[in-house]
Amino acid sequence: MLETALSTQTWKRFVQEGVLDSSRIHQSIIESWYRSRNAQVSPYLDRGRHILSGESLRRQQQKNALLTDVAAPFLEKMDRIAREMGMIALLIDPEGYVLSMKGSENVREVAEKIRFVEGVRWTEAEMGTNAIGTALSLGQPIMVTGTEHYSIASHGWSCAAAPICNEDGEVLGILDVSCPVDRAHPYMLGIVTQAAYTLEKEVKIRSHRDEMELIQRSMEVLEKEQPLIICTPRQSVVAASKPIRQNIPNWCGMHAEEIYLRGYRNRMEVPICSAEHGGFIGTCIYLLKAEEQASRPAVCQDKASSAAKPFRFIGEAGTSRVFRQTLEELGRVAPADIHVFISGETGTGKEVIARSIHENSKRAGGPFVAVNCGAIPRELLESELFGYVEGAFSGAKRTGAKGKFQQAHQGTIFLDEIGEIPYSMQVALLRVLQERKITPLGGGQEIPVDFRVIAATHRNIHQLVKEGKFREDLFYRLYVYPVHVPALRQRVEDIPHLVHHYCEKHDWDAVFAPEFFAALMDYTWPGNIRELFNVLDKLRILAVNRNGDLLPLLHSLLYQNAELSKSISAGRSLPEQRAEGHGTSLTFRDKILQQQMVEALQKTNGNVSKAAKLLGIPRSTFYKRMHRFEETPKPPRG
Repeated sequence: MLETALSTQTWKRFVQEGVLDSSRIHQSIIESWYRSRNAQVSPYLDRGRHILSGESLRRQQQKNALLTDVAAPFLEKMDRIAREMGMIALLIDPEGYVLSMKGSENVREVAEKIRFVEGVRWTEAEMGTNAIGTALSLGQPIMVTGTEHYSIASHGWSCAAAPICNEDGEVLGILDVSCPVDRAHPYMLGIVTQAAYTLEKEVKIRSHRDEMELIQRSMEVLEKEQPLIICTPRQSVVAASKPIRQNIPNWCGMHAEEIYLRGYRNRMEVPICSAEHGGFIGTCIYLLKAEEQASRPAVCQDKASSAAKPFRFIGEAGTSRVFRQTLEELGRVAPADIHVFISGETGTGKEVIARSIHENSKRAGGPFVAVNCGAIPRELLESELFGYVEGAFSGAKRTGAKGKFQQAHQGTIFLDEIGEIPYSMQVALLRVLQERKITPLGGGQEIPVDFRVIAATHRNIHQLVKEGKFREDLFYRLYVYPVHVPALRQRVEDIPHLVHHYCEKHDWDAVFAPEFFAALMDYTWPGNIRELFNVLDKLRILAVNRNGDLLPLLHSLLYQNAELSKSISAGRSLPEQRAEGHGTSLTFRDKILQQQMVEALQKTNGNVSKAAKLLGIPRSTFYKRMHRFEETPKPPRG
């Protein structure tokens, strides 16, 4: 047993009078006491103050995934030794948070009384002089015993701590061994120092492997023309796309901040996790050139006026050249009070385009009224557009109702799917456009209206005119300034930005590997942005309580969508609506669950217990699902 390093009286004289007999105390302890006093740490603290728990602690552990992953097997070995010696072994991150605690259960119970537990922050600034906090401050091993601790919380403890550093000398964390003073061992400091040194070597090996995997997994993304860099967790650049390689000499090894100083800014960060161990190994940072910042939100100047306001796109603009050209068109037409005709496939975001035109026009202070002409029954279309008076028809409101054109007075009316409007209604619509007056259904008085029309359709309007399904005179009234919205497959480089926009909007803190975006960018997206967001909606639901790579789920969803698209194109009934020869067909979610079970059984050679554990569900639940799915395919026997 070690004797207490110094008497309680020495500690009392310092905290009460500031008097210290330095000849009896190690210099590092003296300096730490003064730091603690200057930081106004209370020497009478009897327990830890700042503790993370639950999700907060989990995030802190994930933040230090490299450290925790590499240290895990070492802590398991130390767990046995610490139990035998009546000690506890702890892993602490660079911020002073205890990430993991192993060892004697009895000692852990004693430690709980001073709130020395997983998640607590045990730095000098929090608790004064202590092995963990002082090792962090000095960057070197130290042992602190009894009243060498500044606060009374640790006076009954003896602690030895050593830093774990990377190859650059940066402290990644602290390894600590602690025990009650009466169980202190003279070799504690040597044990923890040797263990920390061994951990450092393992961290260096792991870091090198992770860096190689980081580069290998990013090869496809690096071939894109979009400026981006691949960084280690310390933000050191290890790979870059062609625009960066061509424009920035000696880019390799630079810190990300140095790249920003050379005319780029951080557009979006995508975390990259290891396929081998699942831990965080780096970041793919999508960049935007400084001179392009004006286009986020997109800025398009009206050439007719040098004082024109910048165009603000209310959606996600991305960085593709084809959509940039569309934004330039919008910037030109928005200030001009003329009708606009938007064409583009279903799901390309025509309403967002229309709203952006309105928000950047002189009518921005007025209403924006959207009408889906294809969704309103023919017999109700007239009353919806032009309104009606009291008693106009059976069931009409006593006060009558304003139509969409009257609601859009001094604003913008967006006539979506204008190609679906019945031919009989086209005459009435043409008259309203010509005279700027509407007559409510059942009324005889004309009402003047002031509006701007933005029309849109996914159909070929020229073909409709040619076939006589759309009046030519109405066409020329609406087709004043045409704007075409490109399909998503024509602007695939914008997909990562759209995903980022979706995640921000839904507060979804998901982790995506480069392969995730590669899969999204390889898909054809017949349903465009709407289909992309639908897939993300499903993925977000299916990923709840599921830890691990989202890529298998994504592949499954895209396969389902592709099959659905084929069925629609071929005019067949949808897969979910067909019986496959027995019972009720499976729901979409059931098919995903069934596929996951099949994959798990294949990976475990048919072992149900291991397959259930792999999916993180009880074995009983696994069997219930097998029974519900009835004919779950059996894995091949090994």
